[in-house]
Amino acid sequence: MYGSRGAGFRASVAVVGVALWLAGCSGGDGGGGGGGGKGRAASGPDITQQPNGTDPFWVNPKGNAAAQVAAYEKAGQDKDAEAIRKIAQQPTGEWIGPENPEQEAKGFTEAAEKADRDAVLVLYNIPHRDCGQYSGGGAADGDAYRAWIDGVARGIGDRPATVVLEPDAVLHVVDGCTPGEFHEERYDLLKGAIDKLGALRNTKVYLDAGNAGWSEADEIAEPLKWAGVEDADGFAVNVSNFYTTEDSIEYGKQLSSKVGDKPFVIDTSRNGNGPWTEGDEDEQWCNPPGRALGETPTTKTADALVDAYLWVKRPGESDGECKGGPKAGQWWPEYALELAEASE
Repeated sequence: MYGSRGAGFRASVAVVGVALWLAGCSGGDGGGGGGGGKGRAASGPDITQQPNGTDPFWVNPKGNAAAQVAAYEKAGQDKDAEAIRKIAQQPTGEWIGPENPEQEAKGFTEAAEKADRDAVLVLYNIPHRDCGQYSGGGAADGDAYRAWIDGVARGIGDRPATVVLEPDAVLHVVDGCTPGEFHEERYDLLKGAIDKLGALRNTKVYLDAGNAGWSEADEIAEPLKWAGVEDADGFAVNVSNFYTTEDSIEYGKQLSSKVGDKPFVIDTSRNGNGPWTEGDEDEQWCNPPGRALGETPTTKTADALVDAYLWVKRPGESDGECKGGPKAGQWWPEYALELAEASE
């Protein structure tokens, strides 16, 4: 049903490292030090921050990839450790879970602020999420979702954050995957989330807007307006998908011209070799083989309308139970190695 039309997104809920941040151990990232801009983990692999001038986003030194580097180093698999370090050393999105939004948002943004960086947060909890597919679920109803967003907002506070809002939420309204009786509520919830988060002093909000495989920008432009994109800082494209940066820029610029010339961000986490065009068309997005890491996160992009390249999807985490993969969002070291090795 989805093929190139859906965002290819399947959830990546933050699980590794959250307990450490919430327990008050966030100082382990090293806090950035004096002017050098390179925070360092207190233990485990030597994971540092990227230069602030080109990549102001926070690297989580206790993420799944960092843990895998440590495991490979302990096992004497130095080549594999260096390959996975390509992932561990880059900032990736932190997906806020459904149960403790305030604590998680606070933990990640506090750790990022101590390292003099911006946290990248991904919010994926809209009711009737993913049309019951691999990442089906979401908040029980509209009131639960509003309460969840309120929790995220309290957790962020005045700390710097870049938020990618609800991958696939608008796209699945437009393509008919989400039943019609939920459309009006979904637009209202997205508008409310943009208003709530946009009111925070140092938070930027980018509403998900599909990908270059989506038929035409015309089809999603008006729905994005109904969802409040004109009040957001911009929109996001290619979340968890594989379309090239060049194609994503072209799609984003077409769409921008129809929604008030809004800027956008691109998920480049796994688009180094572009999309997979073989196998079952309905699941070409799901753990496709032969893919590679894309451009590393940066605010120095190829077009003035592109605010940043981000790794929204965390490379190495499964899209779902297809092609031998584990459940959506679970770390899959073999796939991570394929992505890293293919990017050489």
